[in-house]
Amino acid sequence: MQVCPRVCVLVSVAVAIMVSSAIAAEPTKDTLGTVKQNVADEQALLVDVREKSEWDSGHISGAILLPLSELRKGNSAEALAKRIPKDRVIYTHCAVGVRSCAAADILLKHGYDVRPLKPGYKELIGAGFKKAEK
Repeated sequence: MQVCPRVCVLVSVAVAIMVSSAIAAEPTKDTLGTVKQNVADEQALLVDVREKSEWDSGHISGAILLPLSELRKGNSAEALAKRIPKDRVIYTHCAVGVRSCAAADILLKHGYDVRPLKPGYKELIGAGFKKAEK
């Protein structure tokens, strides 16, 4: 049995599309020094995608809380724009980097320049990011 070359091409394209849409955003290659400088220069914003209970246990000064669970429920572009500006780079962070990539995927679909961080909250504090006062 011989398969038509067009069918093979169509199947290959369909598989490539499915695989590429399943791949999560990659952690940024920006150094933590670059991240700190961009945030300090107000060119970027830190978005903490951990849950509220984690945030309440400690968070980075100046970060915005936007839990991944909330992002997964769906937000309109207008609702997101009220919380997160589109004119800045968005650095997402969580505890170990997994949720930050998942959140980045969602924000990318809304047109944000988002760069997920691999280092988690504790690593960011260890690197000199300021812990918010309670």
